[in-house]
Amino acid sequence: MRLLIKNIGTIVGIDQSGRERVAGADMASVGTLDDAWLVAERGIISDYGQMSRLPQIDADETIDAGGNISERRTYKLISGSRELPSFLVANPGLNSGFMIPQYTAASIVSQSKGLCMPASVDSIPSSQGQEDHVSMGSNAATKLLRVVDNTRRVLAIELMNAAQALEFRRPLRSSDAVEKLFEDYRKQVPFVDNDQVMYPHIAASVKFLDEYEIAD
Repeated sequence: MRLLIKNIGTIVGIDQSGRERVAGADMASVGTLDDAWLVAERGIISDYGQMSRLPQIDADETIDAGGNISERRTYKLISGSRELPSFLVANPGLNSGFMIPQYTAASIVSQSKGLCMPASVDSIPSSQGQEDHVSMGSNAATKLLRVVDNTRRVLAIELMNAAQALEFRRPLRSSDAVEKLFEDYRKQVPFVDNDQVMYPHIAASVKFLDEYEIAD
């Protein structure tokens, strides 16, 4: 578990670079039609046989690893260790606290694991054998989109838990950058004293993660 905490920046960076790599591969693929003809000036696209879609096929596994590790950090935050209260609430015997958000993160990660089965293993010959083997890249791309969306939600849940945990470290303070992010975050996602419906806070955390820009 120590490595998961120590390498947070590296892992999140891999997720980001993985998304950028896939986007770049998509643009490169458009310009390298193999076994296809395209009549763009007439507004007709007759065939687009792209056999090499490996970046789209394997990227979902890389990105899901970040979500999986993020959920494990969330689990550690609510586990009652590191002098933090169980479930990140002052009265855990009366409140379930952040148990349900961790359940949510765990279920999302489990779904992503299923989506990460390589789409390429399901290629089926068609067209009287003319289409003998294809990469199933379009299926891989749609699964990748779902994994990316799942991972951002898991990261948003971790951020919600981390902000709650930081409150229990007061009066200690973190770095100026973290404190600024925390101050801005609290404008959208509140501290949780007692049990309440959590999904609006998760949605607000996702929105914050999507829109927040860290100053240089």
